[in-house]
Parts: sequence; C-alpha cells; structure tokens
Amino acid sequence: MPDVPDFRSLFDATLSPLLILSPDFTIVEVNRAYLTATRTERSIVGRPVFDVFPDNPDDPSADGVANLRRSLETVVASGRTDTMALQRYDIPAGEEGGFTERYWSPVNTPVLGADGQVRYIIHRVEDVTEFVRLRRVGREQRRAVAEAEMRAEGMEIDLFVRAREIREVNEQLSRANHELDAAGRRLREEQQAKDRFIATLSHELRNPLAAATAATELLALDMPEGHPALSVLERQLSTLARMSNDLLDGTRAVTGRLELVCDAVDVRSVVQGACADIQGLFGHEDRTLTVVLPDEPVMVDGDRLRLAQVLTNLLSNALKYTRPGGRTEVGLTAADGQARLTVRDDGIGFSPAQAEELFGVFMRAAPAGPDTPEGLGLGLAVARTVVELHGGRICAHSDGTGKGATFTVLLPTTDAVSSRPSRPPAVHGSSRRLSLLIVEDNTDLAATYRTLLERQGHRVTAVHTGQDALTATEAHAFDAVLCDLGLPDIDGCAVARTLRARPDGGRMRLIAVSGFSQGSDRALSRAAGFDAHLAKPLPLTDLLDLLERPERPDDA
Repeated sequence: MPDVPDFRSLFDATLSPLLILSPDFTIVEVNRAYLTATRTERSIVGRPVFDVFPDNPDDPSADGVANLRRSLETVVASGRTDTMALQRYDIPAGEEGGFTERYWSPVNTPVLGADGQVRYIIHRVEDVTEFVRLRRVGREQRRAVAEAEMRAEGMEIDLFVRAREIREVNEQLSRANHELDAAGRRLREEQQAKDRFIATLSHELRNPLAAATAATELLALDMPEGHPALSVLERQLSTLARMSNDLLDGTRAVTGRLELVCDAVDVRSVVQGACADIQGLFGHEDRTLTVVLPDEPVMVDGDRLRLAQVLTNLLSNALKYTRPGGRTEVGLTAADGQARLTVRDDGIGFSPAQAEELFGVFMRAAPAGPDTPEGLGLGLAVARTVVELHGGRICAHSDGTGKGATFTVLLPTTDAVSSRPSRPPAVHGSSRRLSLLIVEDNTDLAATYRTLLERQGHRVTAVHTGQDALTATEAHAFDAVLCDLGLPDIDGCAVARTLRARPDGGRMRLIAVSGFSQGSDRALSRAAGFDAHLAKPLPLTDLLDLLERPERPDDA
C-alpha cells in the first residue's frame, strides 16, 4: 500500500484561499493562502465567521455578510454546493482600524457525513480586487490597448483559476489515489493549452510591434535632426514590448517553466548593458539614473539574459513610479560570498506592510486611478522567480508612501571565470555589402526591413512565403537569409532544412527572426539548421551587429 498523503499539509499548501466552517458558521480550520489574502492570523480559528469579517460600517450599501450568510444557509439546507456571484466584501485593516476594499469570487461546498448531513462547509475564494479596479481605469486615448489587455487578462485569469481547480483535486479528502492521477493528466493538458495560447498571443503581438519598431527606426534615419514624436514612439513601443514579454514570462514563472542557460557572468557587465539600454527613457522629463560599480569583477553562475531581465524590470518599475525630476540609483557590491544589487528611487514608495505583496502576480504599488502607470503587474513576479532560480533572494523596502523604494537582489558569487567570448562591436556603415533575402509574411515588416537594410548599402530581396524563398535561393546565391518561422505555407524550419540539404546549403547564413522565442523554439530552429535565432521586435543595431561578424554565429 502506498503511503497515505499528509492531507493537512496539502490543505495548508494549496494556492487557493480555503476556510473550513461548521454548520453554525464557526471557523474550524484555515490555510495559509486564506490568511494571506485576508490579512488575518490563525487566531481566527474557533470564532464565528461574521464576528471576524463583519460588514464595513462606513459603507451603508455593504451586503457582504447578508449574501454570504444566505449562501451558507443554502448549503446547510440543501447539502449542495453554492457558487456566489462576484462579491464586494471589505476586510478589517488590522490594528489601525478601518476596512480595506476587497472583491471576491466565492464558492461554498458542503462536506457530508455518513448520515447525509452537512458536517463542514468549505469556503473557497479568489481575490479579484485588482481586476475589478482595472476595469474602472479607462483613459480615452488608450481605449483600444486597454480593451486588448482586459481580454488577455480575462483569459489569463480563467486559465489560472482552472489550473488551481485541477490542483485542488489533490486536497479532496474523499478522493482515491487514482483520481489524483487523472487530475495530474488533466493539469498537464491545461498547462500545454495555456502555453500554446500564451506563445501564440505573444507572437501575434510581436509581429505588429516589430513592424512599428522598424518603421520608427526608418523615420529616425529620415530625420537625423530628430523629432519629439520619435522619442514618444520609442518609449511607448518599448513599453508594449516589455508588457508582451511580461505576459509570456509571467505565465512561465507561475507554472515553473522559466528556463536558464547558465555560465560564469560578471554582474558588472549585466548592469552596464541593462542601464545603457534604458538610460534614454530616464532622460525623459529630467529623471536621472546613476550607477555605482566596483572595480573588481563580481562573478555569479547565472543566465546573463535573465539577470539583465531582472534589472530591467526593476528599473522599469522605478521609472514608472518616479515623478519627473526624480532620481534612481543602481549599486553593486560583493561581500561574504554574495553579490548585492540595489535599485533605489525617490518615487511614490509604498506601505511597509505591502512589501511582500508587490511580488505577487498582477500586483502594483499604485492604487487604481487615472494616473496609474501602465503595466500588467507581472514584472516583479518574474524578477523574483528568476532570482530564486539562481539560488538568490529579492526583497523590497520603503519607509512609507512618498518616501521612495529600495529593491535588493542577493546572488551567490563564484570564483569561475566567464567562458563566453566577448562580442566584437558592430562597425556600422562598413564597406562590406551583402546580398540578403528576407522571408516574412507580414508585408509591412518585410518592406521596412528591406528599406532599412538597403539604407546600409546591402542588396535585399523580400518574399512572403516559404516556397518563394526556396525558389529565390535556387536562382540567386545569397550571403544570408533572414527567415520568419511562422510562414503561411511551410514553416521556417522546413525552409532551413531544405536549404541545408542542397549541395551549397552550408555556405549561406540562416537567421531565424520570429515572435516565438522560448528555449524550445530556439532548440527547434538550431536543429533545423539556423545559425542564429533573433526575437521580434528586432532592433536594427542587433541585426547589423550579427551581419557584420565574418564568421557564422552559433546562436543569438
């Protein structure tokens, strides 16, 4: 016989907030998720639920107690589950008094005894406050983007809730072990469906973002004297690209599917690169960004790109919540076997009690309102997951509202030396002229890439299907082929395999340019014969850097 699971531990570890009530509505048991969601302690066990959670006396329209009591009485009388409509049910704010506005999605489920009578009631809730608040935010000039975000978030919520419901099967005390196995299979199917959906959504967002980014770079070439609208476009497109990445990485973080490619990394170079990439955004509205680095290397065993993502997310967070004229400081030190990276700003700050909540999914420091910065509330959750995968810790601190914030990342150091060769800088505008083939079904993006590359002196041909690419390469010998993976007839990997199979197929460079950029996508493109895999939206400087290298790259 297999060991009997420790159901008490399973109950306490479940992600969904759960409260166990007796038929007279006395609290019998509670799990950690419920205590966290309601900001209460285990001392509530043994007390009547409506004594612990009364109606907000300052809200004359409060009906949370009445609605919950009606649902619980229905469950006791009928012995059946009662699913309640979305409820506003404020919770006590603690010792300081007052109530905190909260919205919940409750389900009350009876636990029947052998005699068919209700022995207990399982009260399960989901805190949907943030999504209710987001619905209230509606700036007219961002209506189209807001509607798309709400649809994506609504679908995301549904996927998360269903995944949690599947996991709850493990906590059903009356189910046998074979039901747990069935639940596991259903969970894997749901996760695969969710991964496919998020990957497709991210790809569909990245295609128009790539076209808009390339068009902005083309405008910058046509207007070397600059234009105020260009800086606006660059900032907003950067924000949209970051939100698209956060949406994809937020799902990977929650499901434990973030991938690391580790090597010995000097954290100083990560800080320098990330700060250089975002420095221009801080210059907007007179914000300043200062960086203090040690003279000696600070080596960690880590994924360079993911560590840069952590710092970029922290800097983006500081940028959003720092007022015009504000300051942000980045510092790096090493001591006692740890690298300490700090990002300190003088922005809006937050309540010290809110520090841990900031790293939750869809959580933001600023309350909903007309001046709330854009974002999905996923950046800090992704940052925490990446840091913990590196064996480190991340924490937040503020002395209170209006007093700024400090985020600290601690990573274990290593004595290893980086084996990654330094990348030679791109020499743009060199005399080296290439014959290039662009394979891209988005005609706007293909035309813009073609114009940008022709401005650099290259000879460029653009086609929009995989079959046209195979035909073009038969008639002409190209130095490099930039190929999308999601083509309308045959996919880009099939194009690469066909080209590599030809007698002269090993001569040309094959570069995948795609909105699909997960580790598995890169592995597939590498196996198909691509030399590099670049993610959309693709900055022109990165592409030129790659093309200027005389050797065939291994990956990018």
